[in-house]
Amino acid sequence: MTQRQQTINRCTWANSNFLMIEYHDKEWGVPVHDDQKLFEFLILEGAQAGLSWQTVLNKRENYRKAFNYFNISKIALYGDKEVKLLLANSGIIRNRLKIAATIQNARMFLKIQKEFGSFDTYIWQFVGNEPLKNKFSSIQEIPTSTKESTAMSKDLLKRGFKFVGSTICYAFMQAVGMVDDHQTNCFKYNVG
Repeated sequence: MTQRQQTINRCTWANSNFLMIEYHDKEWGVPVHDDQKLFEFLILEGAQAGLSWQTVLNKRENYRKAFNYFNISKIALYGDKEVKLLLANSGIIRNRLKIAATIQNARMFLKIQKEFGSFDTYIWQFVGNEPLKNKFSSIQEIPTSTKESTAMSKDLLKRGFKFVGSTICYAFMQAVGMVDDHQTNCFKYNVG
């Protein structure tokens, strides 16, 4: 860890280790409009269910390799053979329901792309196509879900997605910059 990384004010959750610091400083809360990246975050947030983000972040590169670098079209075609390989892969979270959800979500993702032209067009409508900027001074103030994440969750579930409850959707919204929850004393607050 560099001197700069140690002395900079960050959101309190982000100071645990290098990976968390890098994720916080370079990705979390930065608006994402690339469909493949949006898919990656949707899958990783679902994989986190019941676990810590640190666990998922530690396995992120393994997820990329195991899931064809989040190639949505390829994942949508996965069958029993691929599921068996994934369940044997110790580099990812080997949960049959989460693996099945990834495949199902890829198929539904492609349907949304066909209907809306892109997943980006579809998903950003839940925040009026502009990041929601909050003003929280402590981590305790940050909600685990909002009316926007609940609306997103209901619509995704209706469309056949799995592991997209309101809390997962809110974490996704934070990750892809649909909502800016950097604490007010964080150097990233009000950046961009």
